[in-house]
Amino acid sequence: MKPKPLPEKALKLGKNIIIADVHLGYEIAMAKEGFYLPPRVFHDVVKSLKNLLEREKPKRLIINGDFKHSFVPEWREKTELRAFLEEVSPLVSEVVLVRGGNHDVGILWLKELGVEIVDELEIGKWKLVHGHKLVEGKNFIIGHEHPAIRLRDEVGAVIKVPIFLMGGNHLITLPAFSPWAYGNDVLREIVSPFLKYRREDFKVLVPVDKEVLDFGTLSKLQEALKRL
Repeated sequence: MKPKPLPEKALKLGKNIIIADVHLGYEIAMAKEGFYLPPRVFHDVVKSLKNLLEREKPKRLIINGDFKHSFVPEWREKTELRAFLEEVSPLVSEVVLVRGGNHDVGILWLKELGVEIVDELEIGKWKLVHGHKLVEGKNFIIGHEHPAIRLRDEVGAVIKVPIFLMGGNHLITLPAFSPWAYGNDVLREIVSPFLKYRREDFKVLVPVDKEVLDFGTLSKLQEALKRL
């Protein structure tokens, strides 16, 4: 099975669709801190995922960590998780959550809705873990990093875009599925220990509209940044 990055910030692997870092309930968490964000984002996320599942018709949806946002379980967040699953579960045979770090506390109740919850998952030669801590193995698909790069146009405007990091046949890092997770600029800083201690170069793929663009390697982009 060859992993295929998709424009929707998802990965197709055989009959599986894999997403990471959905961070449902982010708007609720921000509202508690006094920052109002439009609730329409939840509906946009669900719509995007449903369109993807209807097109690709996978057997299984895998959420690779940080399904929800709050460290402390929040009842309104629970309502949003339930609504999300009610929308997408009918489109697949299975939903699996690969549990992440602090964000995925208090989610065992999702088993009542038919969600399988694991700490890691193997598909062929690939091991899926969230990526917040190192585990034994050779070939990994992770989230956690929220990888992104900053792009600058000829007049100096800067935009940050999510990316896939493809480390040969050994390590794939997924962009955050949440539109609120703007991303960590990997040209300047690395967060995940999986990326910090890997020596191979990474191919940078940028999901844009209906295609995934090849931006070359991370090392070449870092060299270009130094020349600016």
